[in-house]
Amino acid sequence: MKSKTDTLKEKLQEGSMGGGQPRIDTQHKKGKLTARERVHLLLDDGSFEEIGALVLHRTKDFGMEDQLFYGDGVVTGYGTVNGRLVYVFAQDFTVFGGALSETHAEKICKVMDLAMKTGAPMIGLNDSGGARIQEGVRSLGGYADIFYRNVLASGVIPQLSAIMGPCAGGAVYSPAITDFTLMVENTSYMFVTGPNVVKTVTNEEVSSEELGGASTHSTKSGVTHLTAANDMECILQIKQLLGYMPQNCEDTTPKMPYILGDETREKLNSIIPQNANQPYDMRSVIEGICDETSFFEIHKDYAENIVVGFARLAGRSIGIVANQPMSLAGVLDIKSSRKAARFTRFCDCFNIPLLVLVDVPGFLPGTDQEWHGIITNGAKLLYALSEATVPRVTVITRKAYGGAYDVMNSKHIGADMNYAWPSAEIAVMGAKGATEIIFKKEISEAPDPVKKAAEKEAEYAEKFATPYLAAERGFIDEVIEPKETRIKLIKAFAMLENKVAKLPKKKHGNIPL
Repeated sequence: MKSKTDTLKEKLQEGSMGGGQPRIDTQHKKGKLTARERVHLLLDDGSFEEIGALVLHRTKDFGMEDQLFYGDGVVTGYGTVNGRLVYVFAQDFTVFGGALSETHAEKICKVMDLAMKTGAPMIGLNDSGGARIQEGVRSLGGYADIFYRNVLASGVIPQLSAIMGPCAGGAVYSPAITDFTLMVENTSYMFVTGPNVVKTVTNEEVSSEELGGASTHSTKSGVTHLTAANDMECILQIKQLLGYMPQNCEDTTPKMPYILGDETREKLNSIIPQNANQPYDMRSVIEGICDETSFFEIHKDYAENIVVGFARLAGRSIGIVANQPMSLAGVLDIKSSRKAARFTRFCDCFNIPLLVLVDVPGFLPGTDQEWHGIITNGAKLLYALSEATVPRVTVITRKAYGGAYDVMNSKHIGADMNYAWPSAEIAVMGAKGATEIIFKKEISEAPDPVKKAAEKEAEYAEKFATPYLAAERGFIDEVIEPKETRIKLIKAFAMLENKVAKLPKKKHGNIPL
């Protein structure tokens, strides 16, 4: 007997969509699933319970009284994913182009309210032409009702948005408020104003794909966190993502069974190059530390100088923030600071411990960064980590220079455990730059300035560009062999499992937005 996945694979290959009426086949390119097929693939077999299947719109104008279709363009309800309760809505493009009406919005709001009451994730499968023009302000009000609930639910339950078709105008703000946004390549797009308006206002010609396609938002704007080749892959990503997070802010993440064995990882000892200026892939460090094949990267193609994602450590779900020496030497800039701050805050909202891997030479200099607000954007990451009350552990693999050392989860901003590899360099700046400032006069007056500069650089590096001075002051808890990192982290996170930390009483902080 064919499995559900096999059947849907065949439909993807055939381009068979099914679905309600009236059909708009020209909008459904080959490979797209209908709203019900998407829900069926997302939820466990037989678990879906539909809510509001017989709802009809109330519009009497423009001949709409004769165009009545049950469900009014959206499928809503609840079910389970891997046995865990979730709520879902799936917009149906085959009914009025999935346009949002008053009743369409009411159905979505109903399941959002239930998700909040029962403390379960909310998943939106978006495929809509926007507000239903025939209803005027009632459809606009419906969007605002949804936005308001998105805000109330933020930090209470996980909210996931999959863009599986058009998403334009005011409709884009609901996904923007949710925790994670996924897009399907070549069949979905998001923008506030479409290509026609752009051309009219700015005289700029651009296609929908260039303006707001999956590639654009995953690499340039950072609006989307994950992209998928087709609907099926997108839904499988949603299911995988849910596995790393709890049901709500008062819950803990599900722990996978794991039996401790030999947790040393010899390959970590040879990852750091002898040349301090030679890059290496931080993902290799992550793979050596975490459970095999457990790393699930977020925002992979955006701000590549920092890596964020979920993983498991001895079966426990953790969030990882790591500088990436392979891109811009791992410096912090505007985009990477925002990316890491956003991910940090999600993990803190939902009790997911944080591991921060540090190899950072500082903040990216230049007029472009300064004029576009590197100060306030860098402060977002500083704020997010300082505010986080989940277990926080740091490992410095190589460079930790200047203010970036402070920002990257240092002991001074509340990290619980801080480790360093023997290759770590913790200093105000690199030895070469520091030498040129401190010993400028002595070098210039020396018979051989080049030789003197090299001597002073080595002297500075030996004294300051090591982890031991920081360890003497207690800023580093232990200098560890790289191969021992995994077992040290397993023990540290186990020790911190019942950590309790409370922030000062306040309405809320004022993060530098």
